[in-house]
Amino acid sequence: MYYQLSCVVCIPRSIWVQPSTNHSSSKSDREQRIEYLTKIPRSVNLESLQNGYLFPEISTRESEYSRRNPHARLIKLGIGDTTQPIPDIITSAMAEQALALSTAQGYKGYGPEQGNRELRRAIAETLYQGMEVKENEIFVSDGAQCDISRVQMLLDSSLSIALQDPTFPGYADSSVIVGRAGRLNAGSRKYKKIVYMKCEPENNFFPNLSKTPRTDLIFFCSPNNPTGSAASRQQLEQLVEFAKANGSIIIYDSAYAAYISDESPRSIFEIPGAKEVAIEISSFSKFAGFTGVRLGWTVVPEELLYANGYPMIRDYDRIVCTCFNGASNIVQAGGLACFSAEGFGALKRTMGYYMENAKILVETFESMGKKVYGGKNGPYVWVHFPGLSSWQVFNQILERAAIVTVPGIGFGPGGEGYIRVSAFGHRECILEASRRLTKVL
Repeated sequence: MYYQLSCVVCIPRSIWVQPSTNHSSSKSDREQRIEYLTKIPRSVNLESLQNGYLFPEISTRESEYSRRNPHARLIKLGIGDTTQPIPDIITSAMAEQALALSTAQGYKGYGPEQGNRELRRAIAETLYQGMEVKENEIFVSDGAQCDISRVQMLLDSSLSIALQDPTFPGYADSSVIVGRAGRLNAGSRKYKKIVYMKCEPENNFFPNLSKTPRTDLIFFCSPNNPTGSAASRQQLEQLVEFAKANGSIIIYDSAYAAYISDESPRSIFEIPGAKEVAIEISSFSKFAGFTGVRLGWTVVPEELLYANGYPMIRDYDRIVCTCFNGASNIVQAGGLACFSAEGFGALKRTMGYYMENAKILVETFESMGKKVYGGKNGPYVWVHFPGLSSWQVFNQILERAAIVTVPGIGFGPGGEGYIRVSAFGHRECILEASRRLTKVL
């Protein structure tokens, strides 16, 4: 069966999986090609990274499918690369800032590494109202992905970590690179020094903290990627209490917080005492469509202290000033426009569009008798296929419906048996995907 609709959403580049394709060559071939070697050994940390990533593996399978089915048109519902245009008021602000650079009066060079003060104030007043987050505690950046790595630089490589399972794989990968994760166990697909906090649907994908051993760092994402679930206030209170009891730090990823539709907290700093134990990382990518524009921020509270009483915010400021020259002034102008009444209203309508897509996908899978999670507080749908591996489900949907999804195993061992489907897409793509899935599954 060939489908003619072409809908494109990018496939993730940072999700790991064991590759199935053998790219090895004979030793003699390799020796013939090598003409010179340095005396520098490869980093043992980089050697410890997973051997492959989901992106090339999915691309290989997608290419093979297209080769066998040259007239087929794929619908790509992999990673959440936003598809709707950025509102005019926001792009106009960026265009105006860019044009001003061609004038003597409007030209600007370096800005503050921590971000323009107006934008930092707007973030504090709009998104952290009533939480006592100060503008000087906000560091504007080129995106949450980069800030995850900068926070890793802030904290000693000897510190132990815990992760939700399943969760966004960038936390584990960056931990491996800085030497915090240990070696990979190929059988369990777990790193030796990482504590994997099992997150299951029975508890809304919140870990059982009573069975979680103490670690120095806790990476936590809410709404969660990939499950789309948001932690409740009571659950986050438990998390803060757990961190305080253990003297731990929470690295809290709130990149999808703007999609929360119920009473779930949108920031860890809504919880009393969180400023003493948490750093929050967030992004303009998903709520403002800045995936290709690149803008984010991190909050490091003044109350967050090392064991010797030294404020972490001072070290983070040093890292930012050493490793980063600040986000583009043009992009920051767009970020500031996001918080205008017109800009924020337009972004809410766009987010509503994506969440309507999610509703369509949820109803489609539920109509087939599948257990479906997410799609209410986040733009991802997490679907369970008991008795099947994630790759088996991926292949079935690709072969039968010409739809690309993401195998749940790419988000950690706890994702086995699930697939993640993105609601970031054009409505016609989502509706066509629904029709195809209903026919073939």
